[in-house]
Amino acid sequence: MSGDKKLLGEQRRETIIKWLKESPTPIIGEELSRRANVSRQVIVQDISLLKAKNEPIVATSQGYIYLQEQPKQENFTRIIACKHTSEETAKELNILVDHGVTVRDVIVEHPVYGDITGSLMIKNRFEVKRFVERVTETKATLLSLLTNGVHLHTIEADSIEKINAACEALREENILFSDQ
Repeated sequence: MSGDKKLLGEQRRETIIKWLKESPTPIIGEELSRRANVSRQVIVQDISLLKAKNEPIVATSQGYIYLQEQPKQENFTRIIACKHTSEETAKELNILVDHGVTVRDVIVEHPVYGDITGSLMIKNRFEVKRFVERVTETKATLLSLLTNGVHLHTIEADSIEKINAACEALREENILFSDQ
């Protein structure tokens, strides 16, 4: 549906849901705007309207995803505290994904807003590289800069052993935060 034809209103939003449901990977807003032949801002507004209608769309650092019912799989999650410099972001994320761990989000505690959570859903080195490139290209500020490098991650894996091994590797690199 790309090209000259501009998708309008409700038809466009239904088509966006269809594209997201069919895509095995996240779709960035620029791609959705190209396909629908509308501006990126129109897509942002459409996503907001769809979320207001309880469509399970999540904006991640990789693009938009539609959360669909997944077959029940035993996954283990843990919230970990980390502290590192901006330059060590790729190192931290690569350690986690190299151990078979998905980094679901980043959380910082803001003195005014309370907990601020950013969805990441990073599963592999390619996604780490893309995340770091997008931060650089957009000159975005990492949430951890608000808290002198201290932040939380919700991580998940299909075994507790993978999570434990990833945490041990972070500890060895002095990235896993402790108050000592």
